[in-house]
Amino acid sequence: MKVALVHDHLAQDGGAEKVVRALAEVFPESPLYVVVYDTKRANPFFLGKDIRTSFIQHLPFGVKRYQWFLPLMPRAVESFDLSEYDVIISSSSSLAKGVKTRADQLHICYCHTPTRFLWTEMESYVAELQIPRWIKFILPAYLRHLRRWDRKAADRVNVFLANSTVVKDRIKTYYKREAVVIYPPLATLQFTPASDVGEYFLAGGRLVPYKRYDLVVQTFNRLGLPLKIFGDGPMLRALERQAEPNVTFVGRVADAELAELYAHAQAFLNPQEEDLGITPLESMASGRPVIAYRKGGALESMVEGETGIFFDEQSADSLTDAIRRFQSMTFDPARIRNHAEQFDVAVFKKKMKQFIEEQWNDFHHSRSFIPTRRDSG
Repeated sequence: MKVALVHDHLAQDGGAEKVVRALAEVFPESPLYVVVYDTKRANPFFLGKDIRTSFIQHLPFGVKRYQWFLPLMPRAVESFDLSEYDVIISSSSSLAKGVKTRADQLHICYCHTPTRFLWTEMESYVAELQIPRWIKFILPAYLRHLRRWDRKAADRVNVFLANSTVVKDRIKTYYKREAVVIYPPLATLQFTPASDVGEYFLAGGRLVPYKRYDLVVQTFNRLGLPLKIFGDGPMLRALERQAEPNVTFVGRVADAELAELYAHAQAFLNPQEEDLGITPLESMASGRPVIAYRKGGALESMVEGETGIFFDEQSADSLTDAIRRFQSMTFDPARIRNHAEQFDVAVFKKKMKQFIEEQWNDFHHSRSFIPTRRDSG
């Protein structure tokens, strides 16, 4: 069984890239195909690996401003020559699922979500872009065209995996396909509960609008409690301008420093709706509870009253009430940590390896697994 891995791009180091890293460890001989690879922003793990990029990599500003080349990305993904492989495993929250394969090749897609800017967040995506007004005017028409391509691309996949029940339901809604849930990997060994806890609360990740860090800053401006925010992104400067002195931005941090931040925090704040959410799980692996918006993947990863608490509205009042409730509660770090271990990277690798081998055996030997909507063209 000869395997190729495909991912949207290696230009950041988020939860999707943790999945790709784990897959690369399960299949260490397999090349990884990506639209672009930014060696400065991707995880150092990928340095020296067999990374194969599209023609966009070699265009002026192709790596630094790859978003500019969205109209070329379907062509870039379809240009990958995967003819020598038996199994193609795509990791996709965007367009990687659209690679072309033959009828005798098995394509398994680990879907982080159906493409957000095409299906669930088109209006907010366009509104937040820093582009001329005339481009914003015509962009929705192009995105609707791209959505038709994305829907057709989903039909090229033999088997869908989803990172949560939330995403499984979206795949059913938008792509009309069933999916199997395998939760993404959590590197629990990187995180250890501490014997002492600081006074600060913690939030962080990619500082982008939908994650609602503005809500956290607004709330802590009101409460005056110490808050630390890690990570980088397009919202950083606006958040810094909004924040009072009790809010500290620590930027991008190394793994060891991040583990320390989690371990000594009062709690981790998750104000957004996530597909599953790795950062709350990292907090739980550190024995620290989570205060999360009651929607999305947090409902699958948390146990209310045991690993954290929820708030019901994305408002400063609702989050304030949750923090005040939290301050009157106690949590057992060992129980929180034990809960997180079910998401460990070793569990993910075992499940993925077993699932892929079973699917290949069914596909290759019996030919009983033949999709009804296969589109290789």
